[in-house]
Amino acid sequence: MEHLEMLKREIKVLLFDQYGTIVDMQNGLTEAVTPFLQKKSWTGKPNSFVTWWRRTHFENSMIDALCDRGHTPYRQIGHRAVSYVMDRCSITYTQDEVCWLVGLIETLKPFPEVVAALEQLRGADFKLAILSNGDRDMLKAAGPHIGFRFDHVISVQEAGYFKPHWKTYAKAQELIGEDRSSCLFVANHAFDCIGCKSLRHADGLH
Repeated sequence: MEHLEMLKREIKVLLFDQYGTIVDMQNGLTEAVTPFLQKKSWTGKPNSFVTWWRRTHFENSMIDALCDRGHTPYRQIGHRAVSYVMDRCSITYTQDEVCWLVGLIETLKPFPEVVAALEQLRGADFKLAILSNGDRDMLKAAGPHIGFRFDHVISVQEAGYFKPHWKTYAKAQELIGEDRSSCLFVANHAFDCIGCKSLRHADGLH
């Protein structure tokens, strides 16, 4: 409780990553794809399939941000990643199946402890926000499955870059309308926190 009071003296807004921080992406997708892969008679581990999918997606999104030639939608990169992994696994598939698999991301549930923790933070008068690499419509569709209403749900589409590009965090702060020093970013991924810390030279988003 003492730590919470110290936090409240400095911080007004808590921004959360969604995929892997609020929602359980690895386990949720693994559970969802298991029957699909069984029907395809693939003998590998569903968890490994999801890991390959997520790593491929991450690599492609980083390339997209580095090339700086216009933002590619998260869903489109997801389609490419899933197709690539299924090709490498010698799994036959249709484009409809690719779209269905990527669409599963919108239905992911939060980690068991998340909603109660968010309710506690809201009770402590923090503003709560999402900053995600997901597309606007994907984040909107995910809301009912998370079961918690955030004050702001921000897609990196607003900045035109995937995280961890520094402009995504700067744009989120601008849209929320609070000083950077009063915003705290929370993520389960080191790369995300490193990207956010790159703003420190510009008056310190923690």
